[in-house]
Amino acid sequence: MRLKTKWANKNKERTLAELAGALGFSLWRITAKNLLNLENEDYQTESQSQRLNVMAEFAAFLVAVADRIVAESFSDEQRQEFIVALALKLADTMQENREDCEGRGQDYKQAFIDMLNLRMSEYAEQAFNDMEPGYGFKRHLGNALIGVMGERHEKWLPAQIIEIEIPEAMTTLKRAMNSLLGIEFESLGR
Repeated sequence: MRLKTKWANKNKERTLAELAGALGFSLWRITAKNLLNLENEDYQTESQSQRLNVMAEFAAFLVAVADRIVAESFSDEQRQEFIVALALKLADTMQENREDCEGRGQDYKQAFIDMLNLRMSEYAEQAFNDMEPGYGFKRHLGNALIGVMGERHEKWLPAQIIEIEIPEAMTTLKRAMNSLLGIEFESLGR
């Protein structure tokens, strides 16, 4: 997946909030691609709301991964500022998308932020080594998606997530983080 991760004015210094906003845009595109991949593999969704729930789970996973990655390069204050800005960017995007399919007049952001906070605490308990989520970390996403997509997918969905979707998403995420934040990875899967 190709993402636009270059700035028009390369010489301008970017704030952490601007960098988080750019990464948030990339994360949303990654989640949309993961959803499309699942649907192309016959893991069908029933509604636009369910699609957004799938994307929310992927987004929570990717934010948790990004948090672990920036922990290696940022101070605690920078890390918190960056992750909060990233979460707020994704919450704004979720709000816009939920309004389009479910109607205006509700605060969809808070529900997303609450889910994200819950998932962040759950992912915090999972292993993460050498800039990669461990098996339990990945399995947690698979289980969360069964909760969203239904038990009829229980047999094969976790394997699809662990073996296909996460590696593809990680490659794209690492490229975006390398380009936007200058974080070096041993392999970018080029």
